Amino acid sequence: MSDDLFTVAGITTKRGPDWHAEASMHKRCGGLVCGVDEVGRGPLAGPVVAAAVILDPARIPKGLDDSKKLSANRREALFELIKAEAIAVSIAEATVEEIDDINILQASLLAMRRAVLGLNVPPAAALVDGNKDPGLNLPTETLIKGDARSLSIAAASIVAKVFRDRLMKNLAEDYPDYGWDKNAGYGVPLHMAALSLVGASPHHRRSFAPIRKILSEE
Repeated sequence: MSDDLFTVAGITTKRGPDWHAEASMHKRCGGLVCGVDEVGRGPLAGPVVAAAVILDPARIPKGLDDSKKLSANRREALFELIKAEAIAVSIAEATVEEIDDINILQASLLAMRRAVLGLNVPPAAALVDGNKDPGLNLPTETLIKGDARSLSIAAASIVAKVFRDRLMKNLAEDYPDYGWDKNAGYGVPLHMAALSLVGASPHHRRSFAPIRKILSEE
């Protein structure tokens, strides 16, 4: 049986995010709940991007899921639906310089804090993907693989992913050698080959081992 399916009482159902975590947090805190996720911890180039989303429970776009499980076209369509239907959406970055200065984990948590602070409707609580509390000034629950469990986190994962992919495509126009329009800054063979040929760009993370190695050889 597929990992995406599970069976209860003889009925096979597709796994996916739901509203249970949001309902539980709302019951505890009595207000709006935002989902928070980030993308871009692994790439060699570009910022880390976080999104915070407060969904309207009466207008949840159909098909929300972990962004990695969706096609690029489906993510793009859901990105627009989320922006149109959600109560509030906020996107924030931590720069390459910040990543190099404070490390990628701390930069990811910083981007999450910025995303939540950027919401134009203040949430009462937050659901955060992963197991690291970003240090928000409100009740927070971390959920491992939260983008596959919580609809709000799934929405945030889609928003962050689409925004960062678009950003890397724009950067690729000025730095075409690295193939960022297709690899989003990850260390795929084309990207690594270009690094060996033309060196690092201002958008590369100098604290990451492959980039440090190239810079030390220049």
